[in-house]
Amino acid sequence: MRDRSSIVVGMNKLSSSKRTHVVACLVEGNSIRATCRMTGVAKGTVLKLLADLGEACAVYQDKALRDLRCKRIQCDEIWSFVGMKRNNVPQERWDDPSVGDMWTWTALDADSKLMVSWRVGARDSETAHAFVQDLASRLANRVQLTTDGYNMYLAAVEEAFGNDIDYGMLVKIYAADAPSDSRYSPAICTGARKQRVAGHPVEAHVSTSYVERQNLTMRMSMRRFTRLTNAFSKKVENLSHAVALHFMHYNFARVHQTLRVTPAMEAGVADHVWSIAEIVALLDAN
Repeated sequence: MRDRSSIVVGMNKLSSSKRTHVVACLVEGNSIRATCRMTGVAKGTVLKLLADLGEACAVYQDKALRDLRCKRIQCDEIWSFVGMKRNNVPQERWDDPSVGDMWTWTALDADSKLMVSWRVGARDSETAHAFVQDLASRLANRVQLTTDGYNMYLAAVEEAFGNDIDYGMLVKIYAADAPSDSRYSPAICTGARKQRVAGHPVEAHVSTSYVERQNLTMRMSMRRFTRLTNAFSKKVENLSHAVALHFMHYNFARVHQTLRVTPAMEAGVADHVWSIAEIVALLDAN
């Protein structure tokens, strides 16, 4: 049997090609352990690379995704959990924001499919305000905004945009849940109501279809978002880094099937399809 040290590569020995191999595995939806098995890189090294590159991707996109001339923005929140699900959190940790249910708030440009802004946190007023403020800071002009019926958006949008917004809500109507000890799928949606909140939103564009489709992309591309498995984030920081890396790859390196270019190219913030090696090179840029 070969010595483990001969097949497990440490961070200080990772070549650029090996880093690229690791990142390619991660952005295609493989778990940390599966990535370790396929690349021969130690788990701690993969996590360190994810943390460093995730931070670099967040910094780059924070600078690049500015003065965007979007016309229609769709927002949504997608559930995951850190450490354990809410019902399993011990009482002494109920006030700990780093464990339990976690939500990733997303804002998608309906035309370019660019992920303009996102935030990992609780599904509460504080996170809603921070998320919408960040979104507003990235836009160069008045937009039409659509969110779901979650009422935390109301005050957040008013504070961030004032009257400079055409804002509509898509309020979905769900059937009553059938009696059950557990539920493995969402309640059945029986209809939706379009509601004008501010400005003059075009009713035909009051939709969250594109951003909800992005939820599937996230669950397929990040193993920790997959439902009904043992894959989950152990630390909220790792979840944030994984999300930043995913959106770097999605925005800049993944050609959209309909657009035939990347969302970043369609939005005018990139002039070519990025390779994974270019994404990895952000480590040296930082």
